[in-house]
Amino acid sequence: MPEIRLEHVNKNWNKFYAVDDLNLVIKDNAFVTLLGPSGCGKTTTLRMIAGLETPTSGRITIGDRVVFDSEQGINIPANKRKVGFLFQNYALWPNMTVYQNISFGLSNVKEEMPTVDFEAKNNAKIASVLSRPQDVVAILEECKDKKGKTDAKRALLKVIDTFMVSKYTAEKILAYDFSKKDFSAEIKELKAKVEAAKEQNGLNEKFEYTQNGSVVKSVRKLTSEEIDLSVRRVSRIVKIGMFMDRYPAELSGGQQQRVAIARTLAPEPTVLFMDEPLSNLDAKLRLEMRYELQRLHIETGSTFVYVTHDQMEAMTLATSICLINNGVLQQYDAPLTVYGSPNNLFVADFVGNPSINFIEGKGRQVSDGSVELDIFEDTKVRFIPNNSINLDKWFEQRDSDAASAAAELKEKASKKGYVEKENKDETFKYHISKVNEEDDSLKDEPVLTNEDFVIGVRPEFISISDKGKLNGEVYGAMPTGMESTIKIRVGEFLLTSVVFGKTLFKLGSNVKIDFEGDDILLFDRKSGKCIAIGSIKC
Repeated sequence: MPEIRLEHVNKNWNKFYAVDDLNLVIKDNAFVTLLGPSGCGKTTTLRMIAGLETPTSGRITIGDRVVFDSEQGINIPANKRKVGFLFQNYALWPNMTVYQNISFGLSNVKEEMPTVDFEAKNNAKIASVLSRPQDVVAILEECKDKKGKTDAKRALLKVIDTFMVSKYTAEKILAYDFSKKDFSAEIKELKAKVEAAKEQNGLNEKFEYTQNGSVVKSVRKLTSEEIDLSVRRVSRIVKIGMFMDRYPAELSGGQQQRVAIARTLAPEPTVLFMDEPLSNLDAKLRLEMRYELQRLHIETGSTFVYVTHDQMEAMTLATSICLINNGVLQQYDAPLTVYGSPNNLFVADFVGNPSINFIEGKGRQVSDGSVELDIFEDTKVRFIPNNSINLDKWFEQRDSDAASAAAELKEKASKKGYVEKENKDETFKYHISKVNEEDDSLKDEPVLTNEDFVIGVRPEFISISDKGKLNGEVYGAMPTGMESTIKIRVGEFLLTSVVFGKTLFKLGSNVKIDFEGDDILLFDRKSGKCIAIGSIKC
């Protein structure tokens, strides 16, 4: 499967930038989810790679083929990019059967491909099946009803799936009389025909015509045999072989989804694009289809690019998450890296359910490398980074990066054709949960210094025990059986904790809490960037 490469890709409508200077490499056989809030640019990115949307500028490469380059004027149309697209709306033809829906696109394929002697190929396959007639007899016995009558339709499907043949070849196989046990004469005749065809047409092991050692190719359409083989192949993958004669209205939502997937897979695309394909399904079916998509990715060996705004879907499906906000790439990493080591406040806030706890702190680094902080207005704690860090140098590098970015933007603005970005990039405005919520829009923006920090604590790292150092009060409790989500009041602030087990918590009761482990995050409040990961001592 090919690697997909995006270089300085932009898409803007006048001053609104849907995608802003995106650089991305999707490795072959990866399952990448484009994740982000509504309107962040993830679907636009997907459509640009697929060829359904034309970028304003940049370069897109699929494998060793440039499919878009604004400077060279290259823009390969979507139907020439060898990609499959699965939409949120399944878009199945209501007046066509499942078989017709899957085969419809295949009947329009016309391209250069090898010339195959299907008669010789099928004769060889039939001879192979006849050499073990007991397998067919077992199928026929299995397909008999209580009265001993064979269900012809079921037997046909069984032969198709057991021997991986087309329905045309399966019909020829079932035309033989399997009450007899010896097919040596028939096998000898079929093999003789195969050898004659090979000698006459120079067929290779795939039954392709050859000439002077090279495969003979021609621009042609797929034959009925090839179309049927493709339809049966994908129906086996998504397990819908028994629904071929049904219409979409006769199928459940999950079955319709499988048909849409099969239709997309039938032309054997090198890349499969999916735009929120599970959003129309109920919660239970959505979970089942996630497992199906995981299995499908392994079985097909294709590269999957999947758009979703559901962070749980992204975490469970992807090999890599590409998190976008306001058209800008925020982080591109493995799911657990995005969760445990977020680049900034936005990433930390968007990924995780329940959401991360943000705690504002003010302080400075001391001689032993730890950072002494005042949190909850009057509580002193110490943040100990896992790896040594010099905050003065970190702030110096932050300011240098900001200056470089500003200079680069100024240089861009001086060039002809530059369009100023209307949807400006700003530091993410995180939410501090309090008992009495205030309207932050009425407040003046605070003047931030290098002493202003934000601590990020995942709910599972807030423990409730008698040995806890901080006093709190149970403000809310939601038991789900395996775990409970607890809201804890500390002064006027609210923290969310996840407690595993069946412990019941009474609202209003006093508890003691602590920050556990060494996965606590320290952010720079001014830039929103993550400074370090470590532990907190109260």
